[in-house]
Amino acid sequence: MNPRRDRNARAALFDGIEEGGIRASSSYSSHEIDEQENDRAVEVLQDRVIMLKRLSGDIHEEVDSHNRMLDRMGNEMDASRGVLSGTIDKFKMVFETKSSRRMFTLVASFVVVFLIVYYLTR
Repeated sequence: MNPRRDRNARAALFDGIEEGGIRASSSYSSHEIDEQENDRAVEVLQDRVIMLKRLSGDIHEEVDSHNRMLDRMGNEMDASRGVLSGTIDKFKMVFETKSSRRMFTLVASFVVVFLIVYYLTR
């Protein structure tokens, strides 16, 4: 073996060791600082991921509640559509007979007179 090479390898291996302990070399210190910065960045990222997870969970709950509300509204609209079509069918039956037409004309004229009196007294 080459004694010079052996000496350089040993110097590189024990670089920074002095009497009384280990002295941190500048490259080790820089590496340690980089690790601390990386750890802080990881913590910040973890906090952001947690926040985004909570936010996405809240959005999911909100979307579910809106979907339930829209389903209820759709069902209520279907029910009101059924009631309205029944009412229209009843009006058609009323207009088919002549006596019913006269009654409707009388009721409609009373409603119009009532509205005119209401707006005049207001």
